[in-house]
Amino acid sequence: MLPTKSYAALAATSPLAPFEFNRREVGERDVLVEILYCGVCHSDIHQARGEWGNSIFPMVPGHEIVGRVARVGAKVTKFKQGDIAGVGVFVDSCRTCGSCKEGLEQYCEGHLAFTYNGTECDGTTPTYGGYSSQIVVDEGYLLRVSPSLDLRGVAPLLCAGITTYSPLRHWKIGKGHKIGIVGLGGLGHMGVKFGVAFGAEVTVISTSPAKRVDAERLGAHRFLVSTDKDVVQKSASYFDFILDTVSAEHDLNQTLNLLTRDGTLCLLGVPPQAPQVHPFSLIPRRRQLAGSAVGGIRETQEMLDFCAERGIVSDVEVIDMASINAAYERMIKGDVRYRFVIDLKTL
Repeated sequence: MLPTKSYAALAATSPLAPFEFNRREVGERDVLVEILYCGVCHSDIHQARGEWGNSIFPMVPGHEIVGRVARVGAKVTKFKQGDIAGVGVFVDSCRTCGSCKEGLEQYCEGHLAFTYNGTECDGTTPTYGGYSSQIVVDEGYLLRVSPSLDLRGVAPLLCAGITTYSPLRHWKIGKGHKIGIVGLGGLGHMGVKFGVAFGAEVTVISTSPAKRVDAERLGAHRFLVSTDKDVVQKSASYFDFILDTVSAEHDLNQTLNLLTRDGTLCLLGVPPQAPQVHPFSLIPRRRQLAGSAVGGIRETQEMLDFCAERGIVSDVEVIDMASINAAYERMIKGDVRYRFVIDLKTL
């Protein structure tokens, strides 16, 4: 076994604190990764505080992981010692269901082994995430990362990046499309970057007029203040596609009415209460309400390669490990632009 240092939540009501546990030994197809950076996702807070009702304690959060390969198993062919690698939201899947065979492991119909707050595919061994010194992953679920990029900004691509990249690719967003991004946070700012890179006209939809400057800096072409009823009315039936990244309660009917005929509103955020959608927000213009998860391994690798070609990374604030509880409180207040990333050498 491999002794590993980390920070963990021991209960839903306790702050994260130092915690030691054992990683498994490196198997013949496994890769040992020394973790360099780990992004802080808002879902880390939800799960560490038991807000989704599925928390397993002790919990070591973190699924936006970038590190250096320290050791490889005897049958590993895709990685070698010294390579830079990434780990995303999951570390294994059943490998036999239809989704897995199509390279859509994120929708695994058998057992999806989440990077933390889950179990390995044996159904019993708990998984621990990236707020730790090292991780052991099957090479098939590890991602190649270009060392030419700022690795601190790469870490959030493993969740915030792929969560926005995947639906934009699935709905084939590109030149000629008018898209909206609801919310300019960790997810939203990546949605803007990818939408612009794909050639679409991008509008940021926000309750905060102060975010206009940042939206324009990120490349957005338009800015819509969603609390201004006149502006919203003038944009009715304007957008082909809208990505909604907001996890706070808000009016989906207003957003749906911004879509043109056959337009799609894709939900990424998870509000605490189930939203109310009136059928007439959908029926008259054949609009669609959809959702999307992260991408599979193949698509996530495609995204990382695309980012390497275009020089795209997340905008981040790097913190030391001991500051994680303060960072959680700041995230809840929206006081981060746009993603916290932990420097694991401070562990």
